[in-house]
Parts: sequence; structure tokens; C-alpha cells
Amino acid sequence: MLQVENLKYAYSGAIAVRAVSFEVKEGEIVALIGSNGAGKSTTVKMIAGALQPIAGTISFEDETVTGRPAYEVVERGITLIPEGRLVFPQMTVLENLLVGGQPKRAKLKLKQNLDRVFSFFPRLAERQNQNAGSLSGGEQQMLSVARGYMSSPKLMILDEPSLGLSPILVQQIFDIIIGLNRSGISVLLVEQNAHMSLQIAQRAYVLEKGRVTLSGSGHELLENDFVKKAFLGL
Repeated sequence: MLQVENLKYAYSGAIAVRAVSFEVKEGEIVALIGSNGAGKSTTVKMIAGALQPIAGTISFEDETVTGRPAYEVVERGITLIPEGRLVFPQMTVLENLLVGGQPKRAKLKLKQNLDRVFSFFPRLAERQNQNAGSLSGGEQQMLSVARGYMSSPKLMILDEPSLGLSPILVQQIFDIIIGLNRSGISVLLVEQNAHMSLQIAQRAYVLEKGRVTLSGSGHELLENDFVKKAFLGL
């Protein structure tokens, strides 16, 4: 479904991503794990069209999307849920969701997607007329994911969805990710919570200093000695 080959990116001349290659197959949950500064967020921003790579290619469903602007990438079916939630605080929950449903491919299913979002996230249904800025951190994260769902994605990229959440809310977010995947959405998951990510991922890649240094099934990496020491605290 997604093929990334030798992506490279630099901030003001400083190389952040050196030569990243990986793939996501249809129906999979694939995890990208790594320490802070490894290049995970930069990589997914390039896939989503928010950053333009200086080298490498990105293909989605056998079509090159390298260098396309973010709005075109969303229309193709790739949606990024960014780190930090980034809801529109002065808009209501419902207005935030309707913004997510603006791509042409999603407008035809706006009512259907809204109904599904409220079934996935009943708390958002209860608060749909409340300003997003007044929600708790966990509720804002749910809104960010739900707004992404409104775009009718084929591939959803989640960047640090559990960041700053309590353990109970972290479990809820991961349960939601599993549910979205079971509904037919492929998932690329960027997470510092390596243990939970590898538990739900069919496959995973380890990024270090802008490169993929290790890959395998989620189970294989859970048992890998380097991963245990570097990311699992074992």
C-alpha cells in the first residue's frame, strides 16, 4: 500500500532523515519506534506532504506521491494525526469534525462518517457542542483521531497518540487504534511507548539517527535484546 524508499530531509542543512525505507501493506498496523530525534516525525510529515524530501520516493497504491502538497495526499487517502493533538480550540467538537470531512472523497460519506465517529467516541457525541479547547487532554486526543477519521482515510498515520496521557487513557487510545484497523484502515504508528506499539503491530521498524536499523514482526522486536535494552527498559 505504502512504499517509502531512501527518504532524506534536512533542517537548515542539518540532516534529520538520512535514508529511510519501509513499507505498509494493506490492512496492517506498522510501528515506527525510536528515541527522540531519531527522525520519526520528520518521516511521517514527508509522507503526509507537510514536508518535502530532498531525496527519495513515496508511493501509495502504486502511484508516486513524492512532493505532492498535503491536501492532495489527503485526497489520495493518507491522513496524518499530528503529535500534540492540534485541535481548533475556539471551534466546537462538531465543527472540528466537519473540518476533517472537507476532502472531496469524504464529503459523500460525511453523515456516515460522523455517525461512526460518534459510535467510536461516545464522549465526543456528548460534547459535540462544546469548544474543543475546554476538553481534557485525553478528549482532545480522541477528537484529533476522530477528525482524521472524518477524511475517510485508507492509511492513518498517528504520531505519538499516547503522549502525555494517563495509563488508562493510553489503553483506550490503543484500543481505538485496534478498532480503526479492524474497520479496514491501515495504520502507521509512531510511538515512544514501544511495548504497547509492538504488541499491536504486525510489523515494526526501528529508527536511529535518521536510518532504519532494525525491522521485523512486532513479536520479534519485543524479543530482540537491543530493543529490550534501548526501548523497553529490560
